[in-house]
Amino acid sequence: MHERIAIYPGTFDPVTYGHIDVLKRASKLFDKIIISVGESSSKSSLFTVDQRIKMLSQAVSDIKNAEVDSFSGLLVDYAKKKKASAVIRGLRAVSDFEYEFQMALTNQTLEPDVETVFLTPSQNYSFISSSLVKEIAKNGGDVSYFVPKIAEKMLKEKFGSNH
Repeated sequence: MHERIAIYPGTFDPVTYGHIDVLKRASKLFDKIIISVGESSSKSSLFTVDQRIKMLSQAVSDIKNAEVDSFSGLLVDYAKKKKASAVIRGLRAVSDFEYEFQMALTNQTLEPDVETVFLTPSQNYSFISSSLVKEIAKNGGDVSYFVPKIAEKMLKEKFGSNH
């Protein structure tokens, strides 16, 4: 039997406990999860791709079947190159569904052999978004409930913690 590999793509700018919760759930379903930082030019990011890879690598080091990578271009091409049979997407709320459903159908049309698997974070993390975390950090708020220590440290370095 071949190894079941899934891609967990995102901007992870910064990584949140919601992302990690979805990753932990996915890691039970697949032999290997490749957390893939998107090098999207359409979104302006707070952290560079390298900074996000460093952040994720430290934040998920305890999840043995997870590895961190980056990609650009079409997700389905990347998934095929990595021999992945699935793409993991987290759904926080119904508002996420329409966009994610559209992307899943598009990816399915482009590459029928790659399935999209939707996972919901636990209720504790369902309201967390990276943009919300950035807004809290920018205004000097405590983000420790929302992000791992490495992300909290990097946010403080970025925004300064002298508010």
